Amino acid sequence: MKNLPIGIQTLPEFLDFNFIYVDKTEMINQLVTTGKYYFLSRPRRFGKSLLISTIKELFEGNKKSFKGLWIEDKWDWTKTNPVIHISFDMVSFCEFGLEKAISNQLLSYAKHFGVELINTGYSSQFLELLEKVTKKHGDVVLLIDEYDRPIIDLMEKDSIEQAKNNQAVLREFYAILKGAAPFLRLIFVTGISKFTKTSMFSVLNNLKDITLTPKYATLTGYTQEELEFYFKDYIDAAATDLNISRDILLENMKVWYNGFSWDGVQKVYNPFGTLNFFDEKQFSNYWFSTGTPTMLLKQMQKQGVYDVENTEINGIVLERYDLDNLEIIPLLFQTGYLTIKKLDKMTNDMVLDYPNKEVRQSMYRFLVDGFSETKGGTADNLIRNLTAAFQANNLDHVRVTINSVLAGLPYETFEKQTEGLYHGLVHLIFKLLGTVMQSEVHSARGRADCIVKTATHIYIFEFKFNKTAEEAIAQIDTKKYGETYRTSSKQIVGIGVNFNLKEREIDGWLVKNL
Repeated sequence: MKNLPIGIQTLPEFLDFNFIYVDKTEMINQLVTTGKYYFLSRPRRFGKSLLISTIKELFEGNKKSFKGLWIEDKWDWTKTNPVIHISFDMVSFCEFGLEKAISNQLLSYAKHFGVELINTGYSSQFLELLEKVTKKHGDVVLLIDEYDRPIIDLMEKDSIEQAKNNQAVLREFYAILKGAAPFLRLIFVTGISKFTKTSMFSVLNNLKDITLTPKYATLTGYTQEELEFYFKDYIDAAATDLNISRDILLENMKVWYNGFSWDGVQKVYNPFGTLNFFDEKQFSNYWFSTGTPTMLLKQMQKQGVYDVENTEINGIVLERYDLDNLEIIPLLFQTGYLTIKKLDKMTNDMVLDYPNKEVRQSMYRFLVDGFSETKGGTADNLIRNLTAAFQANNLDHVRVTINSVLAGLPYETFEKQTEGLYHGLVHLIFKLLGTVMQSEVHSARGRADCIVKTATHIYIFEFKFNKTAEEAIAQIDTKKYGETYRTSSKQIVGIGVNFNLKEREIDGWLVKNL
C-alpha cells in the first residue's frame, strides 16, 4: 500500500515517498485558468498548504510532480511563471516582529530571483520585488498561505493589542497588491479567519472569495467517493483489524469524520482525522486534539452561548470578524467547529451545526472541563459515571454525580452568570451524554428539557432554577411529555429537578412513574 501522508504539505514529497495523493488537479486547473484574484478560508489542518504547494509546482513547470495525475497531459509545461510563496506559518514574526519578518522574506526572494532591492520599508520592498521579478522572469504568481496567522496566534494568547498592530501591518502589506496588477499572473490567499471584506483586504476589492462557492466546496478535504477510491486498501485493513464489515466501518467513519460542508450539500472528511484513523485503526478525536480552542471557550463563557447546535443565521453574519467585537458563531464556523447543515440559496439563510461526532463529542468534553476550570478528565469521569448510573437505572447516583460537578464550579464563575451558567452546564452534560448513549436535549417550549433512553427505561427530565421539583413534575404532567413514548414497551419515568443557585446544588428531585 502507498503511505499515508500525515502532516505532508508539499506536493513533491508525495512522489518522492510514495504517499497517497487525492487528485484535485482538475478543479485546480479550472480555478487558475478562469480567474486571477482568489481567497479561500478553511479550518486548520484541512489541506490549504498542500493546495498552495500544488499551485506552486504547477506554475514552476515541475511536470514530474504530477505524474499520473489528471492534469499531467493537459497543462502547457513549456510556460512557467516565477512564484513567490509567503507562508505566515513559517514567517518568524514572534522572533523578529512582523515588519522585519516580512522584509526578511522579501529579501530572500529577491536573492532567489537575482534582483536587488533598493527600498527599505517592507511595503515599498514588496512592490519593488514584484516589479523587478516580473521584468526579469515574467508575471508573478503570488501565493500567501495562513495570511492571518500573525493575528490568530496572538488572539489565542489574549494579546489583542498586538494582534491589532499586526493587522495594521498586514493591511498596509496587502494594500500594495491593488497597484501591482500589471506584475501578477495570479494571487491566491488562504487563511482560517475572514477579514477579507473588512479591515484586512478592504482596498483589494477584486479579491474573489471562494470559501462558500459550491464548485470549489470540495477543493480541500476528501469526498466519500475519494475516500473509497484512494484509500480502499486502508479501509479493508481497518475493517479486518476491527473485525467489522466494510460497510459498518464506512458508516462509522462517516459519523466520526465526515460532515464538513461549505454549501450545505457537498460534504467532505477532515484529512487529518481520516489519515490518523487509518494509521491507528481506532476512532478518536485526532483533529480536535491538535488545537485547544481556549479563545473560543472564553468567548462562549463571556457571551453566555453554550448551545450552538442547529443555529439559524443568515450568511452575511459569517462575514463579520472584528477584533473589538468577536461574534462566537462566525468564529466557530471559520475555525471548523460549526459547518453548514442547510442552506437556502434564495435568501442565504442557513443552519449551522457540529460537522460530526469527533467535533461534537470533543467540544462538549472541552466545554464541560472549561466550566469547572480543570486540566481535563472531569468530562470523561462524569460521562463514565452517568452512563453506568443510567444503565443500572440508579437515579440516586445520577443525582450525586451531577451535584459533584456543580459543587466543583469556581465561586467567581457563579457570581457572574448564576442561572445562565447552571442551565448551560446541565444541558452540556446531557448533550455530552448523548454522544455515548441515547440522550436528547431540547430547549424549545412544549418539549421536555432532556430525554435519556436505556434498554429498559425512558427518563424524562424537566429542570427548574430556584423553584421546586414539584413545579417541574407538574409541567411534565401538564404538557404530557410522556405521550410521545406511550407505544414503547419501556418504563417511562418523569424526573423533576430544581437547582438552588445560592447553594450550588440540586435541592429538589422528584421521580414519578408515568
